[in-house]
Amino acid sequence: MSLVAPHQARKRFGQNFLVDGNIIARIIAAVSPKQGDNLVEIGPGQGAITGPLLEAAGALNAVELDRDLAAMLSDRFAEHAGFQLHQGDALAFDFATLANSGPLRIVGNLPYNISTPLIFHLLNYAGHIKDMHFMLQREVVERMAAVPGSKTYGRLSVIVQYHCQVFDLFGVPPGAFRPVPKVDSAIVRLVPRREIQPLASNKALFQTLVRTAFQQRRKTLRNALKQLPQAADLNADAISIDLGRRPETLSVAEFVTLSNELDSQ
Repeated sequence: MSLVAPHQARKRFGQNFLVDGNIIARIIAAVSPKQGDNLVEIGPGQGAITGPLLEAAGALNAVELDRDLAAMLSDRFAEHAGFQLHQGDALAFDFATLANSGPLRIVGNLPYNISTPLIFHLLNYAGHIKDMHFMLQREVVERMAAVPGSKTYGRLSVIVQYHCQVFDLFGVPPGAFRPVPKVDSAIVRLVPRREIQPLASNKALFQTLVRTAFQQRRKTLRNALKQLPQAADLNADAISIDLGRRPETLSVAEFVTLSNELDSQ
């Protein structure tokens, strides 16, 4: 089964439209939408999964940047009272405004060129979100799910895993899209943690620490910490983490511990 794509994909928006009916069915099954779910779709494109989501849940908020696609979607779903379109940039969108009717269930085939910053943006709203299902570049999903010590473990792994449980659901081949991308894709489920343990006492410091550490991942933590103002008068005896280790060896919990110990100095 294949869906024909009438809209010319725009490279500047990173558009690759999902056209494989079997993959669409697998995504809907993975999301498992129910009546009353507070669904939000980011980048609905031509509406390949919008229709099935609407049919199952009865309502859906869509955030679409492309004005032409927004107009097309408005026409296509004009008779569906539960469809609400928000034309604008998801990177600047306040998702808390959609949470009045319950926790958000966010779905999206994210443009690869903005996927990481968009996920970081969405994590700011984790308290309003029940779960998220995204189509992403396979490499990005692998980085999200990576374990300490692996080559793909880095800033994205630590920050996402701090906020969410990560489930790598299934791969999607390039041929499922038009135009055909040059990379493999995958579907990932992110479930925000209701209780984060251990909790970072200073979230901004934790994020800065992780970013700074992985900017120089081949250096030891001791050298990486020199870039942080909080470590200017570091009392190494008060730090329980071995500063001779490299950043990619630390677990998420150890990064939180290190951040909290720096914050208390």
